[in-house]
Amino acid sequence: MALMKEFKEFVARGNVVDLAVAVVIGAAFGAIVASLVKDVVMPPIGLALGKVDFSNLFLVLKESSTPGPYPSLAEAAHAGAVTINYGVFVMTIINFLIIAFVVFMLVRTLNRVKREEQVPQKTPDVKECAYCFTPIPVKATRCPNCTSELKQG
Repeated sequence: MALMKEFKEFVARGNVVDLAVAVVIGAAFGAIVASLVKDVVMPPIGLALGKVDFSNLFLVLKESSTPGPYPSLAEAAHAGAVTINYGVFVMTIINFLIIAFVVFMLVRTLNRVKREEQVPQKTPDVKECAYCFTPIPVKATRCPNCTSELKQG
């Protein structure tokens, strides 16, 4: 019973819930970036490189009982050929770079906000006399220059 109570306390802590939310949002964000790379970024790059479909770039290491050539990676995998899928690897690297850049920008923004919050507001130690406009200490009740009585506040 004590073990279950400790487990409930552990799960109820804010850090665990925050981590769970971050993992779920991270997975969804990863899927969005994967779609961005596969469906938006790579087609124009492939077109510029001569109608190359990066998801079908592979190198056959060993053919299966069904001899090649295999027109697509899916057909090579279905036939049982051993392949190096370097096109998929390139797309994965681009996914990583986009996610890393977005995370960097997020952390950079959060750090900037944190630094702005940590800058203490310095209270002024001098004020200006309302009559002769000379700087005087904030706690002064009378101006030492013009001898005017100063309003507090």
